[in-house]
Amino acid sequence: MADVLKKVPVREQEPKVRATNFDEVCLGYNKEEAVEEAQRCLHCKNAKCVQGCPVNINIPDFIGELKEGKVEEAYKVISESSALPAICGRVCPQESQCEGKCIRGIKGEPVSIGKLERFVADWARENGIKPPAPQAKNGKKVAVIGSGPSGLTCAGDLAKLGYDVTIFEALHEPGGVLVYGIPEFRLPKLDVVAKEVENVKSLGVKIETNVIIGKSVTIDELMDEEGFEAVFIGSGAGLPMFMGIPGETAKGVFSANEYLTRNNLMKAFRDDYDTPIVHGKKVAVVGGGNVAMDAARTALRLGAEVHIIYRRSEAELPARAEEVHHAKEEGIIFDLLTNPTEILTDENDNVCGIRCIRMELGEPDASGRRRPVEIPGSEFEIEVDTVIMSLGTSPNPLISSTTIGLDVNRKKCIIADEETGKTSKDGVYAGGDAVTGAATVILAMGAGKAAAKGIHEFLSAKN
Repeated sequence: MADVLKKVPVREQEPKVRATNFDEVCLGYNKEEAVEEAQRCLHCKNAKCVQGCPVNINIPDFIGELKEGKVEEAYKVISESSALPAICGRVCPQESQCEGKCIRGIKGEPVSIGKLERFVADWARENGIKPPAPQAKNGKKVAVIGSGPSGLTCAGDLAKLGYDVTIFEALHEPGGVLVYGIPEFRLPKLDVVAKEVENVKSLGVKIETNVIIGKSVTIDELMDEEGFEAVFIGSGAGLPMFMGIPGETAKGVFSANEYLTRNNLMKAFRDDYDTPIVHGKKVAVVGGGNVAMDAARTALRLGAEVHIIYRRSEAELPARAEEVHHAKEEGIIFDLLTNPTEILTDENDNVCGIRCIRMELGEPDASGRRRPVEIPGSEFEIEVDTVIMSLGTSPNPLISSTTIGLDVNRKKCIIADEETGKTSKDGVYAGGDAVTGAATVILAMGAGKAAAKGIHEFLSAKN
């Protein structure tokens, strides 16, 4: 009999093999494995796992259906709350959300909720199962700005309620950060993202690409001239941050956003695409979040020796433990308690190294983490030809600066009510990274869901 205190192991590509390709690392459960893992669920009456899910999926019920081998019924339960289950099953930080609350995890390992969600969603896609049909159209038009996780979620929920929804996307492919930011080996674009987008479109949602709100058309024009009664802003946070150290403008310095976009959306990793990118032999990635791990593991697959430079210790790394574990297995070098002070260049302004200083942890700062302090006289250099800055992002101010009456904070994030997404401008709602700054896919989805509810209440009260 299987040990109920331990998760059913999930199959993965071997580290040495996957470090040379862009195929998905995690291979997921088959049906037999998924049903066996589902048997571990205690089906708690007061399900804390649901409380830990930003979109409130009825986790005990979907796992309960899976226990009986009823995969289609499990998918129907998930679809009531989530428009993107195959994506969430892959990239959500379950360890700090649903699985982090799992009662089974008190005396053993929590149920692999994310892997079960992924299995159910993949099975539904492979067997042609679609989300339930939406309500009849109510004749009310809503515009959604951005086709990332918050925009797709908001649009899907509103379409189910009968709204005529149009998503406006600035890039040439829908998906937002799901297509440009997360690497293929973590989130396959054609087999997963494109199919989830199609599911949202099957609800009647229209998507217009290559439309830059604030340039192609403004929010005021959408509402005053094109008949949209409400607008949701889910435009993300794509403006990269830099350190301001010498050498950051040299050839061979990238923001993680640019580096990942070239590889993901523009397919620079494929030999049959003519997309230029520096294939560095020695790459330094500055930062310790999930995006830093993604950039580092991408550079590794393009043939580089890769260093992650992070100014705190491993205990403070903000990236998911799974991503750090995978990066280490694949051969990424971690230079912890280290901070860059200068990017070194040759006579042609090409990157030739990075100067760093050793750090130690001092007293806690406002975030509660111990503040890194420089150790005098500990400077050293690492020979590199490419530097990728992964220090976080902020919202592009284009939308807020071209919309009358839309308030932002000092970081240019749109100010919106956490419960409803309502902004300072009547009929305009916002959520996701455009409001919070860079965060997770599932939190953006939760914000899109809350805004859809807020918009529905607003338009229902209006007429």
